[in-house]
Amino acid sequence: MTKERLITPSYCYILAANFLLYFGFYLLMPILPFYLTEVFATGSATAGVILACYTVAALTVRPFSGYLLDTFARKPLYLFAFFIFTSVFAGYLAAGTLTLFTILRIVHGLSFGTVTVSGNTIVIDIMPSSRRGEGLGYYGLSNNIAMSVGPMVGLFLHQAYSFRVIFACALCSCCLGLAMAVLVKTPPKPPVKRAPVSLDRFFLLKGVRAGIALLMLSIPYGMTTTYIAVYAREIGIEVGSGIFFTCMAAGMAISRIFSGRQVDKGYITQVISLGMYLVCLCFFLLSSCRAIMEWHPQTATWLFFTIALLLGVGFGTMFPAFNTLFVSLAPNSQRGTATSTYLTSWDVGIGIGLILGGYIGQISSLEVAYLFGGGLCIVSTLYFRLRVVPHFNRNRLR
Repeated sequence: MTKERLITPSYCYILAANFLLYFGFYLLMPILPFYLTEVFATGSATAGVILACYTVAALTVRPFSGYLLDTFARKPLYLFAFFIFTSVFAGYLAAGTLTLFTILRIVHGLSFGTVTVSGNTIVIDIMPSSRRGEGLGYYGLSNNIAMSVGPMVGLFLHQAYSFRVIFACALCSCCLGLAMAVLVKTPPKPPVKRAPVSLDRFFLLKGVRAGIALLMLSIPYGMTTTYIAVYAREIGIEVGSGIFFTCMAAGMAISRIFSGRQVDKGYITQVISLGMYLVCLCFFLLSSCRAIMEWHPQTATWLFFTIALLLGVGFGTMFPAFNTLFVSLAPNSQRGTATSTYLTSWDVGIGIGLILGGYIGQISSLEVAYLFGGGLCIVSTLYFRLRVVPHFNRNRLR
C-alpha cells in the first residue's frame, strides 16, 4: 500500500507560517525584560507581572477559540488572529507608555492563544489522518527550530542594534508568515448542526484525564525553562546556559521526526510512556547535578547538557503523541476543542511550574524543586498507565 501524500503546497505554507510566527515570538522573548527595565525603568517584579499578562491572556482565550473553530470556518479566524498578532509588533514600536505596552501585551496574548489553536487545528485538517502523527511531528519541529534560533538572534540584535530594529525584524517575520498563511488552502468545512452551548464545547471532557497527566508533566518543564539558567549559575556551570536550550531543541527536533511515524502505526500510548520514562530519569539526574559538581565539575557539566538533550528527546517524543491522543478522542467537529484542551493543559502546568519553582527555590533550593518535579513525573506516569490508557482505549474514535 502506498502512503497518502503528506507534503503538499498547503502543508509547506503552514509550516513556514508557523516557523515565522514563532520566530517573531522567540526573537522578542529574551529581550523584553531588558526593554522594560531600560526603557520604562521597571523593577524585575513589575516586569514579570507585565510579561505574565501575555500567558494569562493566551490561556483565557484558548477554550473560546476552540469553540469558535468548531463552529465557524477555520481559516478566516486563523488569518484574523495572525493579523492581530502581527499588528501588535507595530504597536510596540509606537508604545510610549507602560500602560499602553501592557494593553498591547494582553492583546498579543489573546491573539497568540487563538492563532496557535487555529494553526494546530488547520494543519490536522489538511493532512491525511493516516500520517497525522508524522505530520504533527514536523509541524512541531518548525516551533523547535524557531525556539533554537530566535532567542540567539534576538540577543545578538540587542547587542548591536536598538529595540526598534528588533521589533521591526519581528514584525517583518510575522508579515511574511501571514503571507504564507494566506496561501494555505483548507478543505471545505462540512456543515455541522449547532449544538447548544455547554462545557464540552469549550473543553473536551473526554480529554480531562489525559489533560491531568499532561499538566503534571508540564509543571517541571515550566520549572526548567524558567529557572535553569539560575540553577546553572548556582551550581557553578560557567558555560552559557543558552546551550542548554539549544541541546533541548535539538533533542526535540530529532525525536519528533521518528516518534510521529510510530504514532501513525498505532503506538500512541506506548510512545507517550517511553517519553515519560525518559523525562522521569532526567529530572532526578538534574537534581543531582549540584552533588556531582562538588565531586567532579567536568562530569557535572557534561551531564547537565546531556540531560538537556535527553529532556528534548523525551518531551519531543510525547508532544505529537499527546496531540494525536486528544484529537483521537474527539469527533471531527470538535478538533478545535481537542487542540485547545491539549494546549491549555500544557500551558496551565507551565504557569504552575513558574510559580512553584520560584517558591520551592526560595524556601529550599532549585535541586529540591527538580527533585519534586521528578516525583511529579512518576505520579503522572503511573496515572497515565492506570487511568488514561484504559480510558483512551475505551473512548477513542479512530
